[in-house]
Amino acid sequence: VTASMFGNTTACVDRARRVVEEHGYEVLVFHATGIGGKTMESLIADGYIVGSLDITTTELADEVCGGVLNAGPERCMAASRAGIPAVLVPGCVDMANFWAIDTVPERYKNRKLYQWNPNITLMRTDVEENVKMGEMIATAANAASAPVAVLLPLKGVSQLDSPGGDFWDPEADGACYDTIKTNLKPGIPVIEMDYNINDAEFADKCAETLLGMFK
Repeated sequence: VTASMFGNTTACVDRARRVVEEHGYEVLVFHATGIGGKTMESLIADGYIVGSLDITTTELADEVCGGVLNAGPERCMAASRAGIPAVLVPGCVDMANFWAIDTVPERYKNRKLYQWNPNITLMRTDVEENVKMGEMIATAANAASAPVAVLLPLKGVSQLDSPGGDFWDPEADGACYDTIKTNLKPGIPVIEMDYNINDAEFADKCAETLLGMFK
């Protein structure tokens, strides 16, 4: 099983991984750094993987915003094309990634920026960008020939995007969620949970949903 992770979703992915491994599966965790997402999807395409916990789809934000951790416009499509069960989560779609703060493009200088460390600057995505990412996630789910489900954490898609956090923006998150729900084919489950992505209840639901698909 593959799982996508970022610093801002570590708690969720670590817990979901443990649950899946307790049921006898090996979980390979890939950091969503562009090359990480591409590597994960190439393994899926090559037939080595039986299920996908795509919890951290942040590379879509870099595709939409021109960030530096871009995995290309077809990120999230591999599981659908390979015909393996998949859980899709808009994890860390609140942030596009740039290098040091002086590398952020001029057009984004007035946006909400967060220096994760001296070499990484995160930019909060806006409503319009979240609509585009919602369309991409829905497109990936709609292409699935195996069971697929979309899980939505209503109290934020990252550690920073939680009530009172630096990137907390329910309007932007809601734009992504509404777009997913509007564009999904009938019959694809959408599971909305009143938790942050890193809450134990949400992580457990991700794992349980994938394990249920294997049955």
